[in-house]
Amino acid sequence: MNYKVLVCDDEKDIVRAIEIYLSAEGYDILKAHDGATALDLLENNDVQLVLMDLMMPEMDGISAILKIREKYNIPIIILTAKSEITDKIIGFNVGADDYITKPFNAIELVARVNSTIRRFMSLGAAPIESETYQVGRVLVNDVSKEVYVDNEKVNLTPYEYKILLLLMKNKSRVFSSDEIYREVWEEEAHDVKKVISVHISHLRDKIEINPRKPDLIKSVYGMGYKIKDNG
Repeated sequence: MNYKVLVCDDEKDIVRAIEIYLSAEGYDILKAHDGATALDLLENNDVQLVLMDLMMPEMDGISAILKIREKYNIPIIILTAKSEITDKIIGFNVGADDYITKPFNAIELVARVNSTIRRFMSLGAAPIESETYQVGRVLVNDVSKEVYVDNEKVNLTPYEYKILLLLMKNKSRVFSSDEIYREVWEEEAHDVKKVISVHISHLRDKIEINPRKPDLIKSVYGMGYKIKDNG
């Protein structure tokens, strides 16, 4: 199977460069230069990864990502021309999973795409034995990759799922932000506290009764996060 990557950037030279790099790796590339076109392509194609610029005319990347997250849980990597943490956090806040800063290195781009798709596709690879984990009202079925809260299915992004699964598998253990990043992103962690806090916030929005007073995913001051085992 050739995986499809949707590349959306209003700078056509950048889209063409990414197409050359990723086509050489065997990926099928879908090209868009604004968010609206990207959404149309998603409707009509089975896409495994989206590379999305944030600053675009007509429909910008933020608006497009919000629309994508209404229907799809596929991984999204934002392309940002700035190195400041602000753009990255905005992207994570609306549902992006990772980022690449422009101008990017071709080798880094290919490596990031390869690892992101590998992690995403592995979520669909069922282990031999059934694996389910439950804490209170939250149930994770790691065969079907489904999460239920009070018997109602909730949709998580791939990284939200991986963070929840990590905490569920290690009930009551405290993980620092760096440890979570290394386990989930499988990369060395550098200045990731804000990145992890955004993902934890999104998780709480989806599984907590009151996200402002979480009773499941607890913050341990100065140390990190844990999921509380009431059993």
